[in-house]
Amino acid sequence: MRALRILLIIVVILGGLFVIVDRVAVHFAEGEAADKLKATENLASTPDVNIKGFPFLTQVAGGSLDDVEVSIEDYEAATGKAGRTIRIDDLKADMKGVEFSGDYSSATAATATGTATVSYAELLKTAKSEPTEVAPGVTARVVGLSDGGNGKIKVAVEGTVSSLGLKQTVSVLSSVSVVNNKVEVHADSLPKLGAAAIAEDRVREITDFQQAIDQLPGGIKLDKVQAAPDGVEISVKGTDVKLAG
Repeated sequence: MRALRILLIIVVILGGLFVIVDRVAVHFAEGEAADKLKATENLASTPDVNIKGFPFLTQVAGGSLDDVEVSIEDYEAATGKAGRTIRIDDLKADMKGVEFSGDYSSATAATATGTATVSYAELLKTAKSEPTEVAPGVTARVVGLSDGGNGKIKVAVEGTVSSLGLKQTVSVLSSVSVVNNKVEVHADSLPKLGAAAIAEDRVREITDFQQAIDQLPGGIKLDKVQAAPDGVEISVKGTDVKLAG
């Protein structure tokens, strides 16, 4: 019995040491992965990398990680226009089935899903904020975006009738969706701007617009989008997503 107790004590001690070593190793790996991702994606700040699952060392021995979560506070995404980017806030991606190369210089996730936010101030940069003529003597421009409730965006449009020196601001509720990897804003109904008869397509040149969001980390793509109090919340997804390398 005494020998059995000693054996149990040794097993408990070794198990405790294994847990400590495992946690130290995963912490080191998370730091290395975060630094690598920062360099690869040219990020302004170091992202958070959380390697889930236990034990970590047995996952490494098998050549893959079950679940890795990456959080990037601010990310400048491409817009498809030279020199112009759009800021993505709080980008979080959950990577499943992450396999890495033998020298650990690169890693690829089988699938990835995530969320992020684009503020209304950022999205407003896409809309026509400069006065545009929609009819003789009538100009219009978008002056604000906000949450319209029930998944809609409220688009504030300022119309000006130059002959009368008259300005009016009207708001329209718009639907937001993902079309060809772009955030598309489409007015549910059109505002009346002055007394002039204005063709629908001319008004929609002002109220409706698209914002491309390209070159997200690892090649993930837009999936869904909905209006929220502080901006539009986007869902992203991807397959064979490269984390580094």
